[in-house]
Amino acid sequence: MISTYQRLKRQRDAGEINGFTLIELLIVIVVLGILAAVVIFALGGITGKSAIAACQADGATVSTAIAAFNAQNPSLTATSANLVAKSTTTGGPYIQSWPSNGTHYTYTIAAGVLSVTVPTALGATTTHSVTYAGPTSCATVS
Repeated sequence: MISTYQRLKRQRDAGEINGFTLIELLIVIVVLGILAAVVIFALGGITGKSAIAACQADGATVSTAIAAFNAQNPSLTATSANLVAKSTTTGGPYIQSWPSNGTHYTYTIAAGVLSVTVPTALGATTTHSVTYAGPTSCATVS
């Protein structure tokens, strides 16, 4: 065994054997793991910001659809059903599908008024609802 080690050492010193040692490979794996941990930690806050942006975009889309519906049907009250459904009487659909991200927020219409419902904490069963009055209504989305 010692003779095999000495033979391999001579071949390596002479440049006949190429490759990486186990220590070199382990160091590379550890460095890559540290870099991956830093990236994951840095991107952790992005999901909350994306949920807020999605809430704001969905609110603007539904508000525009409600305004278009009310302009074409002044005697009717906007509901989620008549905004999404294709109808010969109301001229819809005004939006392709009803926006919802149940984990972060849910939009509802009651008596023609758009509301956004947000869980009090991510994954919580208790919620609070506010009338949608623009992008600031999504400030509590997490």
